[in-house]
Amino acid sequence: MGVTEPLPALGARDEQQLLRAEQGPGGRGYSPGVCLFSLPPGLGPPRAPVSWFRDGETRLLQGPDSGLGHELVLARAESTDEGTYICRTLDGALGGMVTLQLGYPPARPVVSCQAADYENFSCTWSPSQVSGLPTRYLTSYRKKTVPGADGQRMSSSTGPWPCPQDPPGAARCVVHGAEFWSQYRINVTEVNPLGASTRLLDVSLQSILRPDPPQGLRVESVPGYPRRLRASWMYPASWPRQPHFLLKFRLQYRPAQHPAWSMVEPAGLEEVITDAVAGLPHAVRVSARDFLDAGTWSAWSPEAWGTPSTGPLPKEIPVGGQQLAQPEEELQADSPAPPRPSLLPDPRPLDHRDPLEQVAVLASLGIFSFLGLVAGALALGLWLRLRPEGKDGPRKPGFLAPMIPVDKLPGVPNL
Repeated sequence: MGVTEPLPALGARDEQQLLRAEQGPGGRGYSPGVCLFSLPPGLGPPRAPVSWFRDGETRLLQGPDSGLGHELVLARAESTDEGTYICRTLDGALGGMVTLQLGYPPARPVVSCQAADYENFSCTWSPSQVSGLPTRYLTSYRKKTVPGADGQRMSSSTGPWPCPQDPPGAARCVVHGAEFWSQYRINVTEVNPLGASTRLLDVSLQSILRPDPPQGLRVESVPGYPRRLRASWMYPASWPRQPHFLLKFRLQYRPAQHPAWSMVEPAGLEEVITDAVAGLPHAVRVSARDFLDAGTWSAWSPEAWGTPSTGPLPKEIPVGGQQLAQPEEELQADSPAPPRPSLLPDPRPLDHRDPLEQVAVLASLGIFSFLGLVAGALALGLWLRLRPEGKDGPRKPGFLAPMIPVDKLPGVPNL
């Protein structure tokens, strides 16, 4: 517990700097909890007897026979003792007025750091205990090295460097041009008239990475599909677009007046919702995270709203291999009442295939069909060539049958 710097007092109708309050082993050596007020010499001899009162009270705190002269000592001062005190001379004239405000020595501040991209990070802090005294903060950082690495622990390449407070005096400092795979030590020191206290925090960009929320979220209906919504968004402006540092996304949506959210993880910068409730507006929001799961998910983007298409579905009728859609006016005449909301998902998927992809698939199928026909023709020819004859038909000589009958060979007797 301490006391503020000298405060203004009133003497002979002039404000003067007359308070000198000290606490602890410093100053005049008063024990903790003891506050000392001293009036300036201009109000009389230092030991001139005065009477001390609390402003607005008639109870005497310290009489002229205390032997302390102009000084007022409060033992075991507490927060209830804060306020204004006045002293009067022996003839009752106002001698001076002082204000007491108790404070505390600085405690280690609470520090946290966050990186919105893979090149810069910022740190914020707050006091762990309100000192009640004028307080400032000193901030710096350095890059950590492996212990015993060629004596570079304190080299100029590792710091320390000041961490600029942005704006000056704010409880925030920013480190620019950090290395994504390095570790840093942050130093935040709280300073007030009673001393200083330091907090050291080790951070790495991989662990504190948290992108800003995605921007430009839009929700649009899909014409002709009363249960579908198309959502699209963009990367946050603070995230540099590099091929090696990408983001992945998650999307949540819910109908109006429904507290529960449904969630999907899109593969890109848009998503088609296929199970929206027809006729109801839907809230949609997205968040982002590093593609390799470094750090944590960003905060959710502001909600965007969209309502599925309320127009009737085009009714397709096959005629001679062609599909004709009835005009919208005829459908409205056939069904004067608007369609009721349905909780079943739309069974018809959207066709996202590329025409070039369809042509390539058809060409591949044609090639495989041609090869199959050739293989079948070859197999049929071999089978017809090698199949045996029937029982009644003449037996053809086999491939290895002799061309000259055995009984015609010379030296072979007739049997």
